[in-house]
Amino acid sequence: MPSAPRSRSRSPKSSANARPWSDPVLAPVVLVRGPEDLLAERAVDGVVGLARERDPEVEKVELQGADYTAGELTVAASPSLFGEAKVVVVRGAEACTDDLVADVVDYVAAPDGETTVVVVHGGGNRGKKMLDAITRSGAPVLQCDAITRDADKTAFVAGEFKAARRRAEPAAVRALVDALGADLRELASACAQLVADTSGTIGEDVVDRYYGGRVEATGFKVADAAVAGDAGGAVALLRHALATGADPVPVVAALALRLRTLARVAAIRGGTTTARELGLQDWQVRNANRDLARWTPEGLATAITAVAQADADVKGGGRDPVYAVERAVLTIARSRGTR
Repeated sequence: MPSAPRSRSRSPKSSANARPWSDPVLAPVVLVRGPEDLLAERAVDGVVGLARERDPEVEKVELQGADYTAGELTVAASPSLFGEAKVVVVRGAEACTDDLVADVVDYVAAPDGETTVVVVHGGGNRGKKMLDAITRSGAPVLQCDAITRDADKTAFVAGEFKAARRRAEPAAVRALVDALGADLRELASACAQLVADTSGTIGEDVVDRYYGGRVEATGFKVADAAVAGDAGGAVALLRHALATGADPVPVVAALALRLRTLARVAAIRGGTTTARELGLQDWQVRNANRDLARWTPEGLATAITAVAQADADVKGGGRDPVYAVERAVLTIARSRGTR
């Protein structure tokens, strides 16, 4: 099972008994908590898998938090007629009824040692009394926090390939995140497809062959072309991206991210701050240093100002978001090497 990406800071909702989704454990009660559905599914599968390793005949019962009625948990968690162990999965506890809260609080106080009850809560404050009772009991909490940071998505993809015992070049991982990074489930599916359909080291060329159209349609490819000074190529990629459903807002966000990386790397040149302290990977620093050879401080300032204006325009400040992002792309490309 892939390892969970490391978070820089502890989630404010984590507890002393919190553990990553990829490190399941058997216990009378287990809380799977967080909004990332794919990770929650894997966490539940991990717990069920452990239960079946212990007893292949274990019975799995599922309950739904949104339409739960009083007494269902008691019935589901009760020993079966032939004494088989049980795993009871309560899904959608973030939409819990009052009956579910009351029954879980009562159950946690005296759980059945032969049964594992897994409560899956997607986040939010609904059912807080139930969540507090579970965490106070010392039950393990499998964290399934949203993966939104680019570095965490990269770590997730690398973990998928590692779990499949396949080597993937960093550039290939980067290309896959660029193409499909908006959807973690789609990223996982793409990793599985590449593992199943290819052999040997997975390189960027392989990713481009399978997902090239998607890669070219992302804001990151637009940003790469603009920063490289390729005005025509950047605009062509932008128009293709918009024609295939891309929204101007994330395209501008990709432009801003690319320029911020250049600015941060420029700031650490000759200074005492390290790339790791700024949250940058070595490959990001190498690429940025290569690009900065053709950029002046004045040109970079002009490009950053253009993206800031585009950001305001695409979020309601301007009449034509498409024109705003195209103007920003052209300004970036033309600012390379200018004073």
